[in-house]
Amino acid sequence: MHPVDTLHLHFNPNQMVILNMAMAFLMFSVALDVKFADFRKVVDFPKSVGVGLLAQFLVFPLLTLGIIAIFQPPVSVSMGMVLVSMCPSGNMTNFLVHFAKANVPLSVTLNAIIILSATFVTPAGFLFWSKFIPESEVLRQSFEIEFADMALIILELIVVPLLLGILLNERKPGFVVRIRAWAQRISLLIFFTILVLALFGNSENLVQYLGYVFLLVLVHNAAALSNGFLLGTLFRLPKLDRRTLAFEGGVHNTALGLLLIFKFFGGLGGMALVAAWWGIWDLVSGMSLAYYWRRNPTLS
Repeated sequence: MHPVDTLHLHFNPNQMVILNMAMAFLMFSVALDVKFADFRKVVDFPKSVGVGLLAQFLVFPLLTLGIIAIFQPPVSVSMGMVLVSMCPSGNMTNFLVHFAKANVPLSVTLNAIIILSATFVTPAGFLFWSKFIPESEVLRQSFEIEFADMALIILELIVVPLLLGILLNERKPGFVVRIRAWAQRISLLIFFTILVLALFGNSENLVQYLGYVFLLVLVHNAAALSNGFLLGTLFRLPKLDRRTLAFEGGVHNTALGLLLIFKFFGGLGGMALVAAWWGIWDLVSGMSLAYYWRRNPTLS
């Protein structure tokens, strides 16, 4: 077993409570941009939505296993990669799609569907795909991972706040207009402040083992961004839809992944390093790609 497989990063209980609250508030603020009518817009982009779901829930996990087979990282790092692949779209996708001047209505619709389905898909997908990680059985059996427990956490911290935000947007749109920008800024500031403080407390371990995940995350994230775009090209989707699917597939809610890692895996080092670095790197790569496409709107 690699040393990183025995490394554990730690949040103290007070930090976990605040982190959970920040995560819930973050999802609530994201939902202030969503209305129930957005779900009905699937009839406007049925093919694009279908390709996006295929890319997210099937093709990307398979690509993840392929990357694991090629690079053969430590088991805990591989488990982190699989968990990230099953996390829903990130909170920044709608902003990135808007900045890149791609298909915003498609992004809102697909993002909402993926986030709501995460209650089932994230735990079920992780428990299924992680079985294909070489030599992972011993490590997986050392943790009590129950589908119902993982689903309940996702329901509490993702789905319920999301539905509350949508309901508020439907019932009190004028009020939401006044609070939306501030709510989203405050939620991001709170969440990343807690995350940085917690990771800073483990900085010695992060520096020592970051080399194991830096290249892997770069390759893994590149595959995620390419996945939706290339699949959209294969299915001959419009240019702006293909660009949208790149962001929906390439930006993942690794904050949720970290919460699950600290809740169910005791802060297992390899998993936490992957999720933490993914959360940083996919914003860098996502913003870079969005800026490039914004400057080159005519390119395919």
